Amino acid sequence: MLNLGELRECRELLWVLILRDIKVRYKQTVMGAAWVILRPLLGMTVFTLVFGMLVKVPSDGYPYAIFVFSALLPWNLFAGSAGAAGNSIVGSSGLIGKVYFPRLIIPVASVGSGIVDLAVSSLFLLILLPLFGVGWSANLLAVPFLTLAVLFLALGVGILFSALIVAYRDFIAVMVFLLQFWMFATPVVYPSSLVPETWRWVLHLNPMAALVEGFRSAFLGKPFDGVGLSISVVMAGAIFLAGVAYFERVAGKFADVI
Repeated sequence: MLNLGELRECRELLWVLILRDIKVRYKQTVMGAAWVILRPLLGMTVFTLVFGMLVKVPSDGYPYAIFVFSALLPWNLFAGSAGAAGNSIVGSSGLIGKVYFPRLIIPVASVGSGIVDLAVSSLFLLILLPLFGVGWSANLLAVPFLTLAVLFLALGVGILFSALIVAYRDFIAVMVFLLQFWMFATPVVYPSSLVPETWRWVLHLNPMAALVEGFRSAFLGKPFDGVGLSISVVMAGAIFLAGVAYFERVAGKFADVI
């Protein structure tokens, strides 16, 4: 199971791997760190044109651009972190065969660049809000807690896939398909209020649904769905522990099969 003491002893290695991933991510790119803002900005523009202007998806009375931007923040953190963690063990195969260290550090370190992206994108959204006539509120204080829940969920999914991909490369394609399907099953480009009330309980089966709506509540000043968020936090914790348990059970074989 999760050995926090062993991870704490290797915190310097964890920090080195986080910095390595951040540097590699934007190395040899023309735009460099500007992609941190450009990526969600381009996503917001495309979704606003397609779903906001052409399909005319409702946005609970808020300008569609910031409605979808506030949802893209947690979704990009989740999908980017889960994908990076999922591919992290295979991507570090040269490191695993040379020296012993807690293998769990590799997928955990891979989410570091996602946190930096979220911080920069959140500051950009805070600048945009007044321009769209939306003020700041005390709900913003919930952002760190919501971020932590998204990270635990992303790590749980990513850590599980990282162990599965070592044994079966098919799970690389499975993870890509799952994340694409998961996005459209999550109210990122549409509000959860669009789902008929009799079927809205189904959204509680998707822990990202309440977390995305939680980010919207934090940035747009909407009321929080306390029940939905509570269920999502419990599910995020359970998925994280399940992912770590499977990873630790098979981690000893990584050097032999990778």
